[in-house]
Amino acid sequence: MSIYDTLNEQQREAVYQTEGPVLILAGAGSGKTRVLTHRTAYLIEEKGINPYHIMAITFTNKAAGEMRERIDKIVGFGSESIWVSTFHSSCVRILRRHIDRIGFDTNFTIYDADDSKSLMKDICKRLEIDTKIYKEKSFLAAISSAKDELITPTELMQRALTSSDYAKRKQAEVYREYQEALHKNNALDFDDLIMKTVELLQSDPEVKNYYQERFHYIMVDEYQDTNTAQFELIRLLAGKYQNLCVVGDDDQSIYKFRGANIYNILNFEKHFPDAKTIKLEQNYRSTQNILNAANSVIANNVGRKSKTLWTANDEGKKIDFEQFNTGYEEADYIARDIAGGVRNGDYHYGDYAVLYRTNAQSRLFEERFIVSNIPYKIVGGVNFYARKEVKDLLAYLKTIDNARDDLAVRRILNVPKRGIGATTVNRVSDYAESYDISFYDALKRADEIPSIGKAASKVKPFVNLIQVFRSKLEFISISDLLREVIEETGYVKELEAEGTDEAEARIENIDELLSKVVSYEESEEHPTLSGFLEEVALVADIDSLEDDSDYVVLMTLHSAKGLEFPKVYLAGMEDGLFPSYMSITSDDSSEQLEEERRLAYVGITRAMKELTITCAKQRMIRGETQYNKVSRFVKEIPLELLGGKAPVVSRKESDSSIENTWNVKPKRMTMRQQPSGQSMQARAFASVHTKEEKLPYDIADRVLHTRFGEGTVVAIVEGGRDYEVTVQFDTVGIKKMFASFAKLKKL
Repeated sequence: MSIYDTLNEQQREAVYQTEGPVLILAGAGSGKTRVLTHRTAYLIEEKGINPYHIMAITFTNKAAGEMRERIDKIVGFGSESIWVSTFHSSCVRILRRHIDRIGFDTNFTIYDADDSKSLMKDICKRLEIDTKIYKEKSFLAAISSAKDELITPTELMQRALTSSDYAKRKQAEVYREYQEALHKNNALDFDDLIMKTVELLQSDPEVKNYYQERFHYIMVDEYQDTNTAQFELIRLLAGKYQNLCVVGDDDQSIYKFRGANIYNILNFEKHFPDAKTIKLEQNYRSTQNILNAANSVIANNVGRKSKTLWTANDEGKKIDFEQFNTGYEEADYIARDIAGGVRNGDYHYGDYAVLYRTNAQSRLFEERFIVSNIPYKIVGGVNFYARKEVKDLLAYLKTIDNARDDLAVRRILNVPKRGIGATTVNRVSDYAESYDISFYDALKRADEIPSIGKAASKVKPFVNLIQVFRSKLEFISISDLLREVIEETGYVKELEAEGTDEAEARIENIDELLSKVVSYEESEEHPTLSGFLEEVALVADIDSLEDDSDYVVLMTLHSAKGLEFPKVYLAGMEDGLFPSYMSITSDDSSEQLEEERRLAYVGITRAMKELTITCAKQRMIRGETQYNKVSRFVKEIPLELLGGKAPVVSRKESDSSIENTWNVKPKRMTMRQQPSGQSMQARAFASVHTKEEKLPYDIADRVLHTRFGEGTVVAIVEGGRDYEVTVQFDTVGIKKMFASFAKLKKL
């Protein structure tokens, strides 16, 4: 029996189609790696192609290693000559031999992220750029995006000159200086590896011809994730023989924020008119019910190539849909469901995955799992309380509560940067030790430490700031204290100025910490800062978890791509969270929503046997209660595929209804989630804002909000010094706000 007889009909067709451009549309779980390895074996064993003339490109070193291993097993002798590599590794090999032809020495240095950041700091200093306004990271992000699109410094400057945007001109100027500095240092950054290889192949016919003759057959995995520079590299290498086989799934293109260009796969037949397209639609991973749900959701995208996944597996259980009153109940349900499944012997911990849209969502699950003794691991991220921004702000609170905590004081002394160097810190430490006092007490005596000289003037403002915060402890709530720390230190403002996806994720984590503080205040009769820090210390003690391979996996949907689990929970399936508020309200919302829908499709197709979808009617965001509708992606799943507590769906939504469209029996609230009358924030606002005599709008009136757009007023509650207004917005759902802050305009 031939090894090719184990393949299904479409897989065999993909293996046998060796000549000319080939697009293999490989649906989730359809065995694409198997096809690529068998195709390589077929080229060598049946077509007699010299392994030296075959190139296979992947995105990660791990994928390259796995492919190499599989090919070795099938082919055996001679397979070591096949060029199996990532894009970047391939480019390094080419540049090490030929980069001297475009003005660099072949012993060039490759700069990592820290090297690039250091170089950017020098450039900003030289150009006298105020890095409080224009962050180094934002310049690096703009340069990286330009390189992904093969835009040179000259081209970027020409575009900037036609724009009235001053920031774009600055970016172009910095880009030019940055590239000149790299060249002077005989260095390339990570994005240069591909861009310079493309430049080399475009400018040197001899080198281009050499590699075109080397690679008669080229295969590219995960083609939907390629950017413009990677596409051009492949096009140049395959230019002579045109035996290019790309494998990918446009429905799983979810890395636009990293520069991925979905049109590379959507327009493949336009770029290569003679291309043959083969669809792999048989799924070997999931049940038919799970696939039907995934097919129904992704069918709502316009920018895609039509395909329908099917399986020979069982129909399987219906998808369990559960809606809760709060995010706490959602996390509690998932923890109890996992514990019950393990206790009954249905699954091991390692069979479960909890997937969510943003890293900040992990906090509730982590806390619940720790209390329930459920082993877990954050994949592709850091545990919530170990994240830098969370640790920084907690260190401020610890210092305010107990200035004898030297570790906390040292952590924040120069956060944000105050120009206090390591030498000053060491001298203050020595002084504290010699007088047997705390590090903070030594800082208070900075004027008396002769060895620190002028640095004392930099220490004083920090001490004054902490003293001011401490003096307010008796008079303001913990949540207001944290807000003041964030405001006075400019912590979030610095992140906003960066303008990167990483900075946005950090801001979301800070918002989640604020929500944690408010939930603590609402659950305690007499909340104190010490009490809050004690509670955090208990749930943050993750070191006690044993390093066992049997653990529940917590991860974002982006991190989950390519993985599979017997039972998956898709959590936080609410409009405003997933799809995100930004994607709903952005200028190119249709494109953004299609990307979000592809992310939902990826999440659904991670499940092998069981899928549970959960959401909450209300969720705390930035310490404020937010009401969300059920995600539109859930509503795109046919009712007959859903089980759980969602047997009835009303597709019509009332403008004045706070309830979501699902007819779900409300779950009993725990003590922790019981409303505690007027919120802490309301009490704080009541002391400083005066209520208007009469609002210019009433219940059922249409109003306009500067950020949330148009909506309908559904409730107005008269408070001590302000009105609490509830509005059903057309795009983001229900929001509660104070009239004096909302500044709503009647339409």
